[in-house]
Amino acid sequence: MKLKIPFKKSAKRVAVLTLAGTIASGGRGALNDAGLGPLIDKAFSKGKPDAVALVINSPGGSPVQSALIASRIRRLADEKNIPVHAFVEDVAASGGYWLACAADDIWADGGSIVGSIGVISAGFGAQVLLERQGIERRVHTAGSSKSQLDPFVKENPADVKRLKSILDDMHGLFIDHVKARREGKLVMGEELFTGEFWLAGKAEALGLIDGQAHLVPKLKELYGDKVKLIRHSRKKPLLPRFGAQIVQDGLTALEERAEYARFGL
Repeated sequence: MKLKIPFKKSAKRVAVLTLAGTIASGGRGALNDAGLGPLIDKAFSKGKPDAVALVINSPGGSPVQSALIASRIRRLADEKNIPVHAFVEDVAASGGYWLACAADDIWADGGSIVGSIGVISAGFGAQVLLERQGIERRVHTAGSSKSQLDPFVKENPADVKRLKSILDDMHGLFIDHVKARREGKLVMGEELFTGEFWLAGKAEALGLIDGQAHLVPKLKELYGDKVKLIRHSRKKPLLPRFGAQIVQDGLTALEERAEYARFGL
């Protein structure tokens, strides 16, 4: 039996939620709103936490999934009046930084990579390979723009212009999110929204983060030495049973490795 001692202050409780990996609507291990939703809800509700800490290690990915996850975090934080703190590990870049901005403050290790506030679209062109192999591609559409950016035909300048317009609009949404969440903290300059990324020291100077700190020492500083950390993490998926799934997981792992490699990780 646990007795309650009058006037004794109880230790503060902080829910710790790890957001690690690339951000995508599908794929085993990817961060997305459908997969993380129940875990985020639990972090904000179970045990009535005094705060929620986000441990972020992500090179980015889907801008829509980034926005959905960040919006869920902000909605719950505002509804329950719970402060949110973000702690960057290796990287919080692109969509990973979008997630970090869902917090009320952002902390990073001195070697953490932060930023990359931009939008990217990448692909391959294989039309020359098809021509050399004597393969003729036949595509029939209803709608003049239905087959735009087809990787098996020569790139059309008009298609590129349309894509650039979409990327610029998405970039604008990203910029608006960062400005709103980091209002009064950003040191505005030409380089801030170019897609450039920095180590924590320069990111702090630019106002992208609030300082350099690690999870446990900072939470003890904020909530006392006896603060209790309640960790929430996703369950690891069972081993795949089918060969096709193994191949798909291998491809997903390569794609994720490529995203981290963009930042020298």
